[in-house]
Amino acid sequence: MAKKKATPLQTTGSGGSDAADGAALQRPAAETLYAEELARLESECANEPRPPGWRLTPQAVLAFVLGDASLGLAPKFVGRRAFLERCIVSLATNRGLMLIGEPGTAKSYLSELLAAAVSGDSTLTIQGSAGTTEDNIRYSWNYALLVSEGPSDRSLVPAPLFLGMKYGKLVRFEEITRCPLEIQDVLLSILSDRVMAVPELQDENRMLFARAGFNVLATANTRDRGVNEMSAALKRRLNFETVAPISDIHQEMALVQRETHRQLERAGVPVALTPDITELLVTTFRELRTGKTTDGKGLETLSTVLSTAEAVSTACAAGIHAYYYSTGEVQPEHVVQHLIGTVLKDNPDDMKKVRHYFDHVVKNRTSPLWKRFYDARHELS
Repeated sequence: MAKKKATPLQTTGSGGSDAADGAALQRPAAETLYAEELARLESECANEPRPPGWRLTPQAVLAFVLGDASLGLAPKFVGRRAFLERCIVSLATNRGLMLIGEPGTAKSYLSELLAAAVSGDSTLTIQGSAGTTEDNIRYSWNYALLVSEGPSDRSLVPAPLFLGMKYGKLVRFEEITRCPLEIQDVLLSILSDRVMAVPELQDENRMLFARAGFNVLATANTRDRGVNEMSAALKRRLNFETVAPISDIHQEMALVQRETHRQLERAGVPVALTPDITELLVTTFRELRTGKTTDGKGLETLSTVLSTAEAVSTACAAGIHAYYYSTGEVQPEHVVQHLIGTVLKDNPDDMKKVRHYFDHVVKNRTSPLWKRFYDARHELS
């Protein structure tokens, strides 16, 4: 029997407003998603001291990221307060900030939140890859205008670094170690002197001096070390901070449940992840990720990444599956079905390790939910 489909909701479940434009977007930028919170914070701290060029005070940036129930701010990131304070302070100095950590620890999301809070714009983003060029970072040219008019402001096509310096905003450089060394080092003179030379232009336009508020916020995965090692000169111009996985299982469960609810709500899927299913999912991911069960037994770790972000993706897929193909309630078998796509990337041995986990760990657990989880192991075939 066909179900009546829910219409996509206009607001998120985490305190932000998706009015008008944001509601039609699959994944709005943080400054759109949390526009109401940011506007309220900006108004409340209007007369308080802040670093030049910043939209919010450092205290307000911290409250925006961590959340504050007394101010009606939703929590958005799970991390130690001292760690976040260091990150925010780094952005107010003349050094850039480098966030490193395991894949899936929300480095990119944290950088987006910080850029939205500090600059009101998280979209000045350079995506690092083997194909990233200097044009993608600094500027390029509209060659039709260049030929007809010569080099000018009209023919220049600004890239994120140019725009960040011109308007005094944070520039995000994602996966910086995936860029060749000579491309990474484009940042050297920018971070040192806060000036960009544009030799093609004339007179005062030949030099672009960074406005107050400009800085660089880069990210890199620790598993990517050695892909393109950063030069010592560039490292000296950045403060390094490690984004650690969530250590407390209850915090991770709360995050998975909150983010899954938010994503399902945006998809128009009125399915809620129950606390029991959340605990089963998060426990499975943590045990396979760390190689240690809750009772201290050792396991073989997988080559694939089983991060909190992957747990949210698996939960969302299970919720959508339950809504369209089942009763609308997420069951253990839905989790098993979508665990496959998370685990099985390019190493068949990972699936053998998961089967071993079911046969030697899940099998011995006595609760009805874990029994059903074990009974659904045939889905792994």
